[in-house]
Amino acid sequence: MPESTGDRPLGVFGGTFDPVHLGHLRLAEEATDALGLAGIRWIPAGQPALRDAPQAAAQQRLAMVRLATAGNPRFTVDAGEVEAARPSYTVQTLERLRRADACGPQRPLVLLVGADAFAGLPAWHRWQSLFDLAHIAIAHRPGFPIAVADLPATLAACWSARFGDQPALLAESPSGRIVTFAMTQMAISATQIRALLASGASTRYLLPDAVIAHIDKHHLYQEN
Repeated sequence: MPESTGDRPLGVFGGTFDPVHLGHLRLAEEATDALGLAGIRWIPAGQPALRDAPQAAAQQRLAMVRLATAGNPRFTVDAGEVEAARPSYTVQTLERLRRADACGPQRPLVLLVGADAFAGLPAWHRWQSLFDLAHIAIAHRPGFPIAVADLPATLAACWSARFGDQPALLAESPSGRIVTFAMTQMAISATQIRALLASGASTRYLLPDAVIAHIDKHHLYQEN
């Protein structure tokens, strides 16, 4: 399993994954290579705290992530947030991982986020504590680096104190750094996919075949 690869940094990729799509998979794959990660731990949210309730039930979303990531030895799936009877807050997820034997207090953890999510970080629960628990790696479009001048002042100050331009820095400490990586631009969104499914249109080449089969079998994302 990815977690057993020495003490190399471990990526943490959380989200609603409603449904998980090829854009998610490509982000995780490219992050693993670009950042020198041992692997990615996928963590579907059970009850997202900052978003509307997902359309698919938590267990269905977990099942789809498992199907999508099966066969990639660098990916593992964590059901902890789906099984928890509470809203999913990233800081609590990371605290839970730090208590786990596979991670512990010293293993470098790297939280993967998109540029838009990073810009909204000050709205997250105990957001400044995230840096006590993990590094943060921000995915951005090639040729479009993070516009630091447009960030909220508190986040821009945090960037100035923590940003490093070398992914190798992630292995030097358990947490506290900000890095970025460019990922292949894929104009795919879960919102778009749900609309296609509701209208009966094809989602081939947007979703893994196993996820499409699961959606069809369980009649997910259909209009009532």
